Amino acid sequence: MKTQGNILTRKRSRRGFTLIELIVAFSILITLTAMAVPLARYKVRRDKERELDAALREIRRAIDKYKDASDKGEIQVKLETEGYPETLEILVEGVKKNGAVDKKYKFLRRIPKDPFTNSTDWGKRAWQDDPKSTSWGGQNVFDVYTKSTERAPDGTAYSER
Repeated sequence: MKTQGNILTRKRSRRGFTLIELIVAFSILITLTAMAVPLARYKVRRDKERELDAALREIRRAIDKYKDASDKGEIQVKLETEGYPETLEILVEGVKKNGAVDKKYKFLRRIPKDPFTNSTDWGKRAWQDDPKSTSWGGQNVFDVYTKSTERAPDGTAYSER
């Protein structure tokens, strides 16, 4: 009987991991973590790119709708704006409809945030500006771009989207 008791106590004392097993387990965890971090960074960057594309699309559609409404004579526009909005805020505030009392035509609910700069301050281009210009002439808003200086993985600047 004494031999069985000694075997049981030896088995109970060997329940933990050995040093080699712990080193192998930690090595595997470190390797998996090292592979996961770049993937997480890539996903965050890709999500920001999608948000940027959606925001630019939304603002550009609103500018196009404003231009269409001004060309049709549905809204009041100022001279020398070429039928484009003077500012992005006008798209949110709305413009008086022609022939209607106290009715406004709104093109955006709010100005979308730029995911790279985390602000609603977009770069603007007027109809009269150079297409690659980074300074706004101030006459109207023909196009918008991000003010971020970051570049996409393919090397193109996000401001050229």
